[in-house]
Amino acid sequence: MFEIGNSLREARIRQQLEFSELEQATKIRARYLRALEEESFDTLPAQTYVKGFLRTYADYLGLDGQLYVDEYNSRFGAGEEEHREPVVSRRTSNVRRQHHRRLENRGVLLALAGIGALFALVIAAWKFSDTGTERIPNLPGATSTAKTPVTTTPGKAARPAKFLLSIRATHGNSWMQVRSWSANGKDRYTGTLELGQTQPFRARKLWINFGNPGNLSITLNGKRHSLTRSGAYIVTPRAITPAA
Repeated sequence: MFEIGNSLREARIRQQLEFSELEQATKIRARYLRALEEESFDTLPAQTYVKGFLRTYADYLGLDGQLYVDEYNSRFGAGEEEHREPVVSRRTSNVRRQHHRRLENRGVLLALAGIGALFALVIAAWKFSDTGTERIPNLPGATSTAKTPVTTTPGKAARPAKFLLSIRATHGNSWMQVRSWSANGKDRYTGTLELGQTQPFRARKLWINFGNPGNLSITLNGKRHSLTRSGAYIVTPRAITPAA
């Protein structure tokens, strides 16, 4: 048995985190995070919300979220069955479903664009063959039709080279969120990297929000990088820099 609130508060203070940046990172209101540290669970909407917030907050601080939920259940939630998913998990699943719909719509639009381009090429080829001038032998003044030189358009600029990023939890757990290109890009990984686990990524550009990077060993193209402050970073083949 341990004190839930004091343990969370000590972990936050040890990492020098403010409620404002924690609210932005976990999507949980600051007053709810403060209520968890004060163990004022009756001020939160319902026990289901308390457990979801508690697991997310503890994981972000690099702690074992399930351990805190079990402790809460043993002291405050005995005998209550959970009929709904935690609000954080439900929000994550909704975001993923919306992203999947956008990908499907984009695929349909690309297919229609391809069909239209193919149809335009067929029409252009037919018109070109129909307008050719037939040359009549021995006709005075007949001249051959000059061919128009074919011009080529410059190719697109080369895309950035891919890099290999390896992240390993060597000193403890750490929550992190990984997206392609930017904070609005495709979700590559969201969760807690537990001690001993490794996550590799091969990409051209990544946006990563670290909960406790001090617990991690980060290697970019074979070169070790050390990060001590939590927050969002941009990873390119050459460097890891704080996100704007």
